[in-house]
Amino acid sequence: MARKHILHMLTPLKHMSPFDVNMALDAGFDAVVPYVDVSLGEVTGLVQDAIFSRPPDAGVDTGIFIAGKDASLALDMFDAARKAMVPPFQVSVFADPAGSFTTAAAMVAKVEKALEKKFERGLRDTRIAVFGATGVVGFCTAVIAAREGARVTLVGHDGIERVEQIAAEIKSRFNIAVDAADGSSDDRKTKLVEASEVILACAKAGVQVVSKAQLKGDGLLIAADVNAVPPAGIEGVAVNANSDPLEAAKAVGIGPLAIGNVKYKVEFGLFKRMIEAEKTITLDFQEAFSLARETAK
Repeated sequence: MARKHILHMLTPLKHMSPFDVNMALDAGFDAVVPYVDVSLGEVTGLVQDAIFSRPPDAGVDTGIFIAGKDASLALDMFDAARKAMVPPFQVSVFADPAGSFTTAAAMVAKVEKALEKKFERGLRDTRIAVFGATGVVGFCTAVIAAREGARVTLVGHDGIERVEQIAAEIKSRFNIAVDAADGSSDDRKTKLVEASEVILACAKAGVQVVSKAQLKGDGLLIAADVNAVPPAGIEGVAVNANSDPLEAAKAVGIGPLAIGNVKYKVEFGLFKRMIEAEKTITLDFQEAFSLARETAK
């Protein structure tokens, strides 16, 4: 009798995301079991319950998924899950809080592809401003882009204090330097766009962060937005834009459907990778970006 592929989904929130549950089941898991209100201190016990309930050779058929809406907490839970293994009792672990790792991976991969195709250059030394940088997608996007050598600036809509704290955390956790900037007024945002070659809108759904009037900097190459709920995060970027010229600027736009298509394939693909792996694996934003690079067109 074939063993079941079982996925245990851990979240510190009140509910597990239906999106992630559906995605995991559609990818082929036989059973998906959510655990809610999980604290960091409870991760070890839950993981060890999972690993010791099956023989060592069944570890590859068991997975742990880390959810939530806090990238830092998810990474801490991810590390706790990995440290809870007692070889040869091990299982696979995948972290993607609020879909942020796969969304950020898709966004940066689409930008990288557009830079290569439209401008014959890569991410290295490209000046990137991340709007909505206090959110989970903004955090992950900044980390991925900066790891690839981009010169990243986190833009704070409510001042510089919170984005300075996030920049310090990124430096402490990943040893990557990113800048922080005050984007609390239209004038400040305009100057930041003018100083950037790429702008990424990662703000919450239904919030416009950059207007058409602010897109007129001659140096701007790409404007990408993950917000599919009107109004657009970047005015003038259509939801289905796929490196299409922007009406009000010299830049091209990448919309949320183009990014979302890659994000969907990446998350689905990583779940499939867990199911099909011959050895237990661990998956975070790095593996998500590797797959997004293969997927983006």
